[in-house]
Amino acid sequence: MMSELKQFEEKMQKTVTALENDFKTIRAGRANPAVLDKIMVDYYGTPTPLNQVGNITIPEARIIQISPWEKAMLKEIEKAISASNLGLTPNSDGTVIRLVFPELTEDRRKDLTKETKKKGEDSKVGIRNIRREAMDSFKKSEKNKEITEDELKSLEDKIQKSTDKFVAEIDKVVEAKNKDILSV
Repeated sequence: MMSELKQFEEKMQKTVTALENDFKTIRAGRANPAVLDKIMVDYYGTPTPLNQVGNITIPEARIIQISPWEKAMLKEIEKAISASNLGLTPNSDGTVIRLVFPELTEDRRKDLTKETKKKGEDSKVGIRNIRREAMDSFKKSEKNKEITEDELKSLEDKIQKSTDKFVAEIDKVVEAKNKDILSV
């Protein structure tokens, strides 16, 4: 049963990790190369992650610079960035592409914080669904006489403590991202 408890806790951890990774792609006011993680470039007919066709650097706080390893990839990278819904316009000088991040307006910052809170709530729902799945599994084991009633209570307490821990972790992740978004 303990291995089963561990599996449910791992699922909860994956939910938190997925939220953190999702938040990396939400752009705050400064340049963050993680916003480019989901962009795929057509590399000779093969969709390839942007970070595998060029070097990504941050020369200034609000600028990302992409230096393609092959000059022929400049146009493809520009096309991929333009097609993404980042709201950034690639500027090319023939050798590198620069992405300038404009300052976020107050309204846009508020919209982004609402978006992060909603994603946080969705993740909490996911955590609670995992708890319910665990509880059902434990009750089924008790019904099948695989564990005692006391063991069931103990497992239910443990899964509840894990749930509380991961929900608190999600709150921290959301709060940190909102702080990042609201800082000018």
